[in-house]
Amino acid sequence: MPIWNKGQNLMSDSIAIIGAGPAGCMTACNLDKSFDTTLFDKNSPLKTLLPTGGGKCNLAHKEFDFKELAKNYPRGEKFLYSIFSKFSTQDTLDFFEQIGVKTYTREDNRIFPISNSSKEVREKLLAKLHNCKFRKEEITLIKPISNGFEVKSDKATYLFDKVVIATGGKCNYSIIKNLGHTIEKPCPSLVGLKTNPYFKGIQGVTLKNCKITANKKTYFGDILFTDNGITGPIIFEISSINAKNKFPYKININFLNTDINFQKEFEKNAKKDLKNVLYEYLPKSFINEFFKTKSINLNEKCYNIKKETRETIKDTLTNFEFEITGTRPDGETVTCGGVKLMEINPQTLESKIVRGLYFCGEVLDIDGFCGGFNLQNCWSTGYIAANSINNL
Repeated sequence: MPIWNKGQNLMSDSIAIIGAGPAGCMTACNLDKSFDTTLFDKNSPLKTLLPTGGGKCNLAHKEFDFKELAKNYPRGEKFLYSIFSKFSTQDTLDFFEQIGVKTYTREDNRIFPISNSSKEVREKLLAKLHNCKFRKEEITLIKPISNGFEVKSDKATYLFDKVVIATGGKCNYSIIKNLGHTIEKPCPSLVGLKTNPYFKGIQGVTLKNCKITANKKTYFGDILFTDNGITGPIIFEISSINAKNKFPYKININFLNTDINFQKEFEKNAKKDLKNVLYEYLPKSFINEFFKTKSINLNEKCYNIKKETRETIKDTLTNFEFEITGTRPDGETVTCGGVKLMEINPQTLESKIVRGLYFCGEVLDIDGFCGGFNLQNCWSTGYIAANSINNL
C-alpha cells in the first residue's frame, strides 16, 4: 500500500493512475521517477492497444499543425488546441523514437511502427514503466479526503496524494459522478451502420470511392456491405459526426466514381445486354442484388431501354437513399461522450471541481476519426497530465 506522506518529507508524492490503457501508461511514462506511482486496471496493462490499427498500431496521423489536427475530433476540437500545441504529432514521434519504436508513414498519412506490431509498441511502453507499480484490481471508489484521496479497489483501500483517471470510454462513470463531475452520455462512435434497406446478398462486397451525402455534407470513400448495413472508414466518419443524432436519419450514396451519360452509353452498346454494360462499372453481384426489386430486366438489350428505365438506373446507382436505423454493436471501437470538458482545465487537465484530480484519454468527452487520432488524444493528454503534476 502506498505510504500516505502529506506533511512529511520522507518520500515524494504518491500518484494513483486509474486505467492502464494508452493514456494511463503515457501518464506513467512521463511522471517524474521520484513519485511513488501505482497503475490500477482490472485487465492487463495496454490490453486495449493490441487490436488498434488491425494489430499494426496506427500510432498517429501525419498532421503537424495543431489546429488542423484538432479538426479531426467531432467532440473536443477547441479543447485540444492548447494540448496539441504542447504535445504535438512530432512530439509523439520523438517519444516513440526515444523508447525504441521507429515509425513510417503510409500514403494515407497514417503513421505506424516499422514492425507493424502493436505487441512491439506495448512491450516498449511497458519497459518504460519499470519504476511504476501495477495492481490488477478494479477501482470501486475514489473519495477526496483531507490532503488527498482514499482509493478503494475490489481488494484493498489505499491513500494517495493525487489521482489521474484514464479509464477509457467504456468505464464505470458512477465513480466519476460521485466526485461531482457531469458525464455527457456515452454512445457509439466510429461504428458500422444498420440500414433500411440492407443487402445481405452482397455481404463482403466493397465499392471504392463512393460519394456519400449526409446532412447536407459530402464525403468520399470506400464502403463495405455487411449482413445488415454498411461499414468502412468513411462510414465510421459519418457515424462519428452523427453519433448524437436520433435514429433514423438518411444518407444518399453515389456508387459510381465517374460520371456516366447513360443514354450515350446505351446507344454505344445498343446490341449488348443491359447487365453486361453495368458490370463494366460495378461488381456483378452488386448489380444483380440492387436491381432485384426495380422491375428491370437486366437481360434486355440496350437499344430497348426506355427513358423511364434509364432514369431509374441512374437514380439507383448515383442517388440511392438509405435510412440509417442504428449502429452495429460488433463494430464499435470508440465512444463519444464522457467527462464534460467545461469542468476540466485544458492547460493542465486538472479537475475544476476536485483539486489534485486529473483526467486524460477517452474518458473525456473527446473522440476522433479513424487514422491515429484517438491514440494521439491519449498520448497528448497523458503527457499533459503528467507534466502538470511534475511542475507543481
